[in-house]
Amino acid sequence: MRLVSNRAIKTHCRPVSVLIKPSSPIACPSSQKRALSGTTNRMTASFPASFARGGTSNGLLIHKSDLPPGVSRWQPILSRAMGSPDYFGRQLNGMGSGISSTSKVCVVEKSSRPGIDVDYTFVQVGIKDGRLDVAGNCGNMSSVVGPFAFNEGLVKAKSVAHGSDEITVRMFNTNTSKEVHNTFTLSGDRSAFEPRGDYGIDGVGGTGSKITLSFIDPAGAKTGHALPTGNAVDTLHLPDGSTIRATLADIANPGVFVLASDLAIRGNMTSDAIAANATLVSRLETIRRAGATAMGLDPDVQSVPKIVILSKPSEAEAASGVHIVCRALSMQQAHKAVPLTLALNLGATCRMPGTLAAEAAVGAEGQESIRIAHASGTLDVGSVYKDGKLESALLHRTARVLMKGDVFY
Repeated sequence: MRLVSNRAIKTHCRPVSVLIKPSSPIACPSSQKRALSGTTNRMTASFPASFARGGTSNGLLIHKSDLPPGVSRWQPILSRAMGSPDYFGRQLNGMGSGISSTSKVCVVEKSSRPGIDVDYTFVQVGIKDGRLDVAGNCGNMSSVVGPFAFNEGLVKAKSVAHGSDEITVRMFNTNTSKEVHNTFTLSGDRSAFEPRGDYGIDGVGGTGSKITLSFIDPAGAKTGHALPTGNAVDTLHLPDGSTIRATLADIANPGVFVLASDLAIRGNMTSDAIAANATLVSRLETIRRAGATAMGLDPDVQSVPKIVILSKPSEAEAASGVHIVCRALSMQQAHKAVPLTLALNLGATCRMPGTLAAEAAVGAEGQESIRIAHASGTLDVGSVYKDGKLESALLHRTARVLMKGDVFY
């Protein structure tokens, strides 16, 4: 990989919510075509990017100006860059690694919106089919967008308050048309993001500096309503004639919440045990699709809504401060931790009377911060209500840029 310089962005991004299917090849801007060293009579296209970890996800961060105009034209570029489509599900021929949490891209540009620093579009790349799913946001990858934007010069150092070692980057997510504030620590000379620190998150080895994400007015990210059907609990009718209770909530990202007891399974199953149970995974996908339809969403879009299994904490977990236990699926894969936006959704939904989350939660009454036990540990999420309206939801992450250079596709 060849190192490249920072570059500014002067284009504009629009909200999108579509599936982009594989089509005929489309090249990057001609300025980004480069020759592979040591080859003859062969040109290989590339684009500059950073490869980074955000929370419990990995992915590429790209300047929007380095991609062709129009989201529909990104598909052959980004899918090949990540190693998709791959029938074997491993993405060995690209930057992905065969699981949904590492097949991600964020496309970033300087914003022209009043009060906003940067716009970003999150892209979930289908591992086996190469489709680009831009229907929802990714909270984990959102945590590294602010540091990336600052390091790349999209946010000026003059934005840093005098004497402060922190900066808040105000971001607009085009997938959900929602504002996200990203607060992080700067290096000693305040010239770059400081990734080193002593804050740890479950699911990631080691520690880093604390990043605070605040999702502003997160309710109704895709449907316009926190409870799209108007009900705290809906009864979903499935194709086999059975029914199941579900809370359909749209906060930060849409989610379908069901109880482990209604599925006749243990709520603390490992992600590997869930993945190994093909019958369960198939049933959960059927439930998710029914929930999507009830919410007015396209059930063929895999990224939203996601499905989350809820259960009460054990006595030992409750004694340690855990309020609720969850297991989540993303793109029909058992998540190794929990999708961040769904954790935000769950934390807020625990405080909504009558929901299945409120039914399963223990000791959550009156708590602004909810501790969720997930497949890799625990996560604290906060929500701020005022006069019955959800004003914001927040949590903490760590992030790190792992490398920077040219991605060939």
